[in-house]
Formats: sequence, C-alpha cells, structure tokens
Amino acid sequence: MDAAGLDRTFDDGEEDVLGHIGLDSATRPYRQVRRVNVDVPEWVFEALDVEAQRLGVTRQSVIKVWIAERLERAS
Repeated sequence: MDAAGLDRTFDDGEEDVLGHIGLDSATRPYRQVRRVNVDVPEWVFEALDVEAQRLGVTRQSVIKVWIAERLERAS
C-alpha cells in the first residue's frame, strides 16, 4: 500500500493500519538520547522533586519537559 492509500485507510477508520507498517524497523527522528550532567544548588534540586511529586512524574521528566518548552518558546 502506498502512503496515500495508507492515509485514506487511516482516515476512513474502518481498518487497523498497524498491519501495514513495519514497526520492527520504525524509527523516531531526532530522538537519539545524549546524556548531560548539570550541577544545581540544593534548593533547585528540592524544588524539582516537589514539582515532580506534584505532577506524579520523575525529576528527569520535569527537567526534559521544561527544557523542551523553553526551547520551543525561544524558536
């Protein structure tokens, strides 16, 4: 099935399109992970933990979302 046909099938909603997609070879562009270490004052660390607990997510999730939101606003 070509891309246009897959789009029509998906838009019609009458057939599951996952069988037409090679999930074993699927990639997510720009999702390669690189690690960074950041030293922050204790109060920042504690505030991040409070916010993470309030949201029910990890500290790392809060940091990643906040950085992404800031970068989106800057562009």
